[in-house]
Amino acid sequence: MFRTMRKSFSVLVVAAMTFGLAACNAGSTPTPGASASTGASASSAASASTGASASSAASATTKDYTGRTLTLWHYEAADSAMGIAWTAAIQQFKDTHPGVTVKFEQKGFEQIQTTAQMVLNSDQAPDVLEYNKGAATAGLLSSQGLLTDLTDVAKTRGWDKILSPSLQTTCMYTDKGIMGSGKWYGVSDYGEYVMVYYNKDMFAKYNVQVPTTLDQFQAALATIKAAGITPISTAAAEYPAQQIIYELTLSKANRQWVNNYQIYANPVDFNGPELTFGATTYAQWVQNGYIAKTATSMKAEDMGVAFEKGTNPIMISGSWWYGRFMKEITNFKWGIFLFPGNTLDPGSGGNLWVVPNGAKNKDLAEDFIDITLQKDNQTILANSGGIPVNADLTQVTDPQILVLNQNFSDLLKNDGIAYYPDWPAPNYYAKLVAGSQDLTNGSKTVAQYLTEIAAPYNAGKP
Repeated sequence: MFRTMRKSFSVLVVAAMTFGLAACNAGSTPTPGASASTGASASSAASASTGASASSAASATTKDYTGRTLTLWHYEAADSAMGIAWTAAIQQFKDTHPGVTVKFEQKGFEQIQTTAQMVLNSDQAPDVLEYNKGAATAGLLSSQGLLTDLTDVAKTRGWDKILSPSLQTTCMYTDKGIMGSGKWYGVSDYGEYVMVYYNKDMFAKYNVQVPTTLDQFQAALATIKAAGITPISTAAAEYPAQQIIYELTLSKANRQWVNNYQIYANPVDFNGPELTFGATTYAQWVQNGYIAKTATSMKAEDMGVAFEKGTNPIMISGSWWYGRFMKEITNFKWGIFLFPGNTLDPGSGGNLWVVPNGAKNKDLAEDFIDITLQKDNQTILANSGGIPVNADLTQVTDPQILVLNQNFSDLLKNDGIAYYPDWPAPNYYAKLVAGSQDLTNGSKTVAQYLTEIAAPYNAGKP
């Protein structure tokens, strides 16, 4: 039953997500020259609450919350689309909860990834935090009883109506922690996918055209390297390098392979053509100088800064960088394209708001989550360069943002969402980081790398 449900899952996901995006985009009119929303405008938009958050904000204004504190953790940069929108949501939460205190703590992705299980099993757990979706992360914690069941809350507050069935997929987990059905243990308020960011000025300088096939892409990398420039900025000490390997793997994969890999529908051959090609090509890119060996110790922030400075003209990473680049890159023109030649790309609904089982103020956590899902806050997220799930896109005026959302829509229409490489098995993320570091610094061969990542994957089979 499990396998049958999961095999049919991808078709249902795409149909639902495509419908939702088409509905959101109806009537949108791009206006050239508009800029991304700033933190100040986000704050003012939140303060001028439209009343959309009727399920929490309106009723909250009749109460006094003096002496109560909401403890909130997330790991988004303050100038990212999510950071801007959530800062505005915090202000709206304060405005609609008189006397309340918000204790916000900025965390790192790696920090939460490695310590969540321990912290959530203690009396130091926050009331609400951002956590990675998937069986290996949110699914694992839910199966251990560390997350609050939000099923009834989702129905009462209408979250099950705001999020399409596809976006609900990463919110729901069985008692074994398998994603896609069961109870709500998290809530996503944005979408995301991996793409290629590129420096338009440097492409023009070296007469490089935007590639549409992998062969053209590799020819572009060779041209840029011949000019004495390392083409790709990446980071093997965190998630970026493993996502490049996964992109290359997906260039030889199909939907059935993704289902096999992500949900154990059938056994995966780690020496098969898909993973072998991904690892081999990545290793060749390092050998060819398309990726620097120094990426072994680089983190995601280092990668993003290098692209912003124009050090490397290409960065393969996620939509979570988009809003920040809109604001911070002023010294060159940049754009995006989907990974050339692929019909499948990493992506999903965004990371989850989760409420620890040990949270002391679950009602406040639910109120805050509700605010982030309403149209006013969702529109702030969209105008800041995010991919919203419930925005009024008639109020989105920047053509760059419309391109971001259109690419996502196209990806969904083509059944192109392939999730992320670290999702299948518990603690698999750390194994893939170590493996990508080994490939980057050349300390292990492709065969050794594939053996290294196969063992924990197979051990994690439900």
